[in-house]
Amino acid sequence: MSADSADLAARIDMTKPHPARRYDYWLGGKDNFQADRDAAEAIAAVFPHIRTAARENRAFMQRAVRFLAGEAGVRQFLDIGTGLPTADNVHEVAQRIAPESRIVYVDNDPLVLVHARALLASSPEGATAYIDADARTPEKVLADPALRETLDFSQPIALLMVALLHFVEDHEDPWSVVRQLVAALPPGSYLVLSHATFDPLDAETIAAMDAVNKNIRPLFSPRPLAEVTRFFDGLDLLEPGIVSVSDWRPQPGPRPTPAEATGYGAVARIA
Repeated sequence: MSADSADLAARIDMTKPHPARRYDYWLGGKDNFQADRDAAEAIAAVFPHIRTAARENRAFMQRAVRFLAGEAGVRQFLDIGTGLPTADNVHEVAQRIAPESRIVYVDNDPLVLVHARALLASSPEGATAYIDADARTPEKVLADPALRETLDFSQPIALLMVALLHFVEDHEDPWSVVRQLVAALPPGSYLVLSHATFDPLDAETIAAMDAVNKNIRPLFSPRPLAEVTRFFDGLDLLEPGIVSVSDWRPQPGPRPTPAEATGYGAVARIA
């Protein structure tokens, strides 16, 4: 085993749940450990719609990427908090529309790094890259050579922060993280963001979720609409604004209620 492989193996702690692996479990994936499954089931026990919420969040991301690659003509994507590869990752959705699209993925879970080759299967016309970094250190993401080698910062870039920032606590200032990243992007870029919320839930469910949350790390920080809105300060929100992820430019047909999706989603243009 190489030194890099040994270091990577040492970083994968199967005894502690990780949000990316828990999300993978809810989506029906296989890349998770017992600790992840136990934490996921503890949440599902008090909020049975959690798998629906995970699927709806994923579908929001895919619709946003289709819009950006299609109608908006964006050809570059920076996906922070990528998660484990599953069906229709960002590069697959974007390159299906525009094969020349270029995507940089960022995540801090070493298991995602193990599977990063699935995220690097770019079309011949486009390109993908992977950065092993934490969203809490945007300066590290922005300084990584792979970012500038893959994306052209003279052209618009779509920044995706999907189901990520509710794992960044208030004292870590997630709003500053977003501001730093947005400030580095050229005019005409976009921010795609989704965030968990308890706004549509009843008091009993909220109390049960809070009780479970006390025993799970990293701490889960759902936020009300006013705090989610702060992420978009100074940006031009696209229609329909900040809404339930299920209600952002949905496909025809029935869809979950805000209380089942439990997440806000929006896309904004950076002037």
